Amino acid sequence: QGPLVESGGGLVQPGGSLRLSCKAPRTITSVFNPSTMGWYRQAPGKERDLVATIAPGGSTNYADSVKGRFIISRDNARKTVYLQMNDLAPEDTAIYYCNRILSGQTYWGQGTQVTVSS
Repeated sequence: QGPLVESGGGLVQPGGSLRLSCKAPRTITSVFNPSTMGWYRQAPGKERDLVATIAPGGSTNYADSVKGRFIISRDNARKTVYLQMNDLAPEDTAIYYCNRILSGQTYWGQGTQVTVSS
């Protein structure tokens, strides 16, 4: 099915922005396009929680904590999903994971660290 490769994490000050990318370079288009793609995050000592998902048709779903600040989008031609994160706060600090769901199967990336600190 091919790996998911996240990038774009880093250190940012409160109020700043980051854009995360998740690429599926070895996933064929006929598999990527009908997949639901999602971003999750896991802070130290906490469980992995949903951040946002985007369905094949483009409908989106967000955790209440990120609504109005984060935007998930997908580019099927590039087999990539993005997470634009604005107005970041220290509580957004976590490892961010991308996943792909199709036919009941879930695939995860390795994660990218996002640290929000002054």
